[in-house]
Formats: sequence, C-alpha cells, structure tokens
Amino acid sequence: MYEDKIMAGGQILSKSFELKPSGLESRNSQILTLGCWILKMAKQKNAISPTREEDYPEWYQQVVRAADLAENTPVRGCMVIKPWGYGIWENIRDALDKMFKDTGHKNAYFPLFIPKSFLQREAEHVDGFAKECAVVTHSRLEADKDGILQPAGELDEPLIVRPTSETIIGELFARWVQSYRDLPLLINQWANVVRWEMRPRLFLRTAEFLWQEGHTVHATAEEAIEETRQMLHVYADFAENWLAMPVLRGEKTEAERFPGAESTLCIEAMMQDRKALQAGTSHFLGQNFSKACGIKFQGVEGKEEFGWTTSWGVSTRLIGGMIMTHSDDDGLVVPPRLAPTQVAILPVTPKEDTRAQVLESCDRLSKELNGQSIFGSVVRVELDDRDLRGGEKYWQWVKKGVPITVEIGPRDLENGTVFVGRRDLGGKREGMQRDEFVSSIGNLLSGIQKNLFDKAEAFQKEHTKVIDSKDELYEFFSPTSSSKPEIHGGFARIHWDRNTRWEEQLKNDLKVTVRCIPEGESEPGTCLFSGDSSPGRVVVAKSY
Repeated sequence: MYEDKIMAGGQILSKSFELKPSGLESRNSQILTLGCWILKMAKQKNAISPTREEDYPEWYQQVVRAADLAENTPVRGCMVIKPWGYGIWENIRDALDKMFKDTGHKNAYFPLFIPKSFLQREAEHVDGFAKECAVVTHSRLEADKDGILQPAGELDEPLIVRPTSETIIGELFARWVQSYRDLPLLINQWANVVRWEMRPRLFLRTAEFLWQEGHTVHATAEEAIEETRQMLHVYADFAENWLAMPVLRGEKTEAERFPGAESTLCIEAMMQDRKALQAGTSHFLGQNFSKACGIKFQGVEGKEEFGWTTSWGVSTRLIGGMIMTHSDDDGLVVPPRLAPTQVAILPVTPKEDTRAQVLESCDRLSKELNGQSIFGSVVRVELDDRDLRGGEKYWQWVKKGVPITVEIGPRDLENGTVFVGRRDLGGKREGMQRDEFVSSIGNLLSGIQKNLFDKAEAFQKEHTKVIDSKDELYEFFSPTSSSKPEIHGGFARIHWDRNTRWEEQLKNDLKVTVRCIPEGESEPGTCLFSGDSSPGRVVVAKSY
C-alpha cells in the first residue's frame, strides 16, 4: 500500500519530467524514484535546511551555497565569487558608478602595495588597521638545499597590502593639488582590499574583498562636509532603490568612527535576525590626512593652505546584506534591479514530438521580452534549455532568487498561455495569457522591487522599539536561551548622555553597540544609564 501511494505521487508529477526508460531502469522504477523524492520534499517543506528560525548563521551559508554565489578557497578567509554572485556585483558596481559620475567623480586606480612608513603618518589610522594588515617582506623565492622554496630578497621597507588607501592616495594627491584651481578633486577607485579577518564569513567578512573607495580634496571644511553628506545620501538612495533595503542614516559615535576621521556618517540596515549591518560609510577627514601627506594648495589670496579631505566606500558586503534582507527558507531572493537574470524561461518538454515546438515558442518569448525595457535597460532574460528534469530546473532558479520564472509546455502552446512564478511571493505560480505577460513585464518587475522594499521596511519598523528604562533595554537584548540564542532584539532607540562609559558597558554586558546617532535626531531626554540629560536618542543594536 505504501509503495502504491508513492507510485501514485510519482505518476501525478511524471508529466513534468522527461522519463526515459533504459535497459536496467523501467518507467515504473523511475516513477517510484520520483515518488520517493516527492515524499522527501514534502517532509522537508523547504529547500534550505536549517531554516532561519532554526539556525540563522548556518541558513545564511546554505543560501549562499544553494544559490551558487560564492565558495571558500584554499586560501584561508578568501572566497571565489562565482558567475551568479559576480553578476550581482557587476550590477551593483555599474549602478553606483553612474551615480558617482553623475555627482562629478572620476575613476582612477592606485597601487595595491603601500609602504609601511605611509601608514604611520596618521597615528589613529595606523592604530585602527595595524592588526588587520597583511605585510610583504620579500621580493622572491629561492630553493634551499632540500629544494624547498624559501623567501629571499628582503625588501628595504615592508609593503602593506592595501587595507584602505587614504595614505597612498594622499601621497599622490599632494603632487596633483597645487592651487585652489585644482579643487575640488573628486576621485573614486574600484579595487580589492585585504584585511586579515579572524572569523571570515562569505561576503560579510573575508580577508580579501571587492569595494569602491572615493577620495576627495576640497578648499574649505564646509565643502568637504557637504561632500560627506552627499555621498551618504547616494549610498542610501542606492540601498533603498536598488537593493530594496531600508536604511537608517546617521553619524557614528567617536568610539565607532573611522580611524583618523573627524566624523563618520553611515547607513545601517536591519537583517532578518534583527541585527544591524553597516552598509556604507562616508568620512569627513578634516585636515588630518592633508597634514600627514602634505596636501597643500595656494589659496585665492596667495596663502598656502592644507586641503580638506573625505573618503567613502561600500563593498561586496552589500551582497551579504541583500541575502539577509530578502531571502527565505527556499533560498536567495534578488531584487529585479540587481538580478543578472530577471526572467528565467523554462521549457516543459515531457514528450519528444512536441519538444521542438516548445523550444521555438520559448525562443520567441525570449526575444519578445528582450524588446521590453525596465529600470532604464532591456529586460534580462535567460532561456534554460538544459537537459534536466523540470522540477529540478525550476528549484535551481528558485534557490538562485531569479525574480520571475516562466514555464511553457505543450498545453500552453494550444492555449496561448504561460505559467508565471514570482519569487517575492514565495514562488507562487499562476497562469497568464502570453500577450498579457509580455506587455506587463515592466509592471511585474517594478512591483516585485517595491514589494521587497515594503516588506523589509515593515519588518524594520516592527522590530524597532523606543526604550526608556535600563531594565527594559536589557530584557530586549537578552535571549531566552543563552546556550543557543533565538532571534531576538532589534533596533532600540534610547536616550544616552554621550558618556563612553555606558557605551563600553553595553558592549560588555549585551554585545550591543551604538549603531548611529540618527540624522535629524533632536529630541532631548534623560539618559537611561546616568539620569543625566541627553541631547537626543541613539539607535543601539547587535550587529555584524
């Protein structure tokens, strides 16, 4: 009886699979195998195991693996970004690059290696990065008496593999800036950096990662501060309108700001485990690096002055943020604006005699969709005609997070229909008239983009709480299970008197940090630690 039920289940879905009996495997045995697979999937219920609720960190790793985004390499802490993941990064890069150029910035490229003495020019800067630096001390390898390669040719001065570029770029800016007429100098570079992370995690923290870093020089402090604010708003615009990731805009505390900066502005996003992710930073560096690197110019009145500088950057961490903002227990969810493929066309060919017709129809649909535009470019379509079972192919695309799947089979040819799945609705599928689908593809994709943002924004609001007592704050950030903490907490908006003593106490007691002083925050109150006056609320959270 048990086998009959499995066979029945296999028979039901066998029409979606191309079953080809061979000498050793009859059609019935194939159906039995298929039925067992169906039973297994029914028990599991989700494509990703464990689920977010069961084990969020492991869920994250499984989503990355199932979506084929990246994987670890033989080099500890370093990842290879695979084509689907790199396609997402390319779209991030291209969108931001246009935004940078629209605000007057130009791209350049600077050395990967920085002389150690350069890093020592700015005391706070070197202290902030010293523990993360990778150091090159030799120029070649030579075989010893046993044939083992050994470092040889010791360098006169060790070189630091770029952790950030303020000092090397400052050295070159000092050559380029001579007069007020050379200002503002607005430069960006797309590059890789190395920071020797102790606890690497794909996209979130790796020893080597990709990023952009903007560096500018201005004639006045006011101009540099305005640049710092402008670029923060560029990042926030990108996060919300491309990543569909709502963010808080604000300023870091003195303890959390970039080493060597006068002030650091940031955008903070809430992930589905309610932790904060710093998604971008913009730094007003004052004249600290100008004085350290000798960036001077002759002013309008002929007086020699030091320049005012900024730096700002985002990285492949944004992909990690996207994963943790939108993905579910079936895999990755990619916002349409950033998806390398926005529509995946999946031919359903259960019978060989209709295969050619189905494929020809799918090819025509691909061309029709390519003729439509959305978000300022043509719809990105992929026709997946691989020789795979229909269910396996469909679930691969679900796990990769493609916004829309379209299935076409023999019956669809007869009826002029397509079977459409929306990833933002958990893969919910429904039939549509083919012509209607083609004409509405722009609205469908823009609707998915908006829906993802709206859901993330609602989640952030739901888990943001105004707290006015220390006991309530500690309860908010204390899990029920200390050995295996469940998802808890969120963003707490509290009053704080700006005494760093309480900031340190939060770190030690709850592993909570002040994420930012929100932009425009001016509500005075009473510090919940000291009882002294507070100039305004800050946002505190556990974070990545």
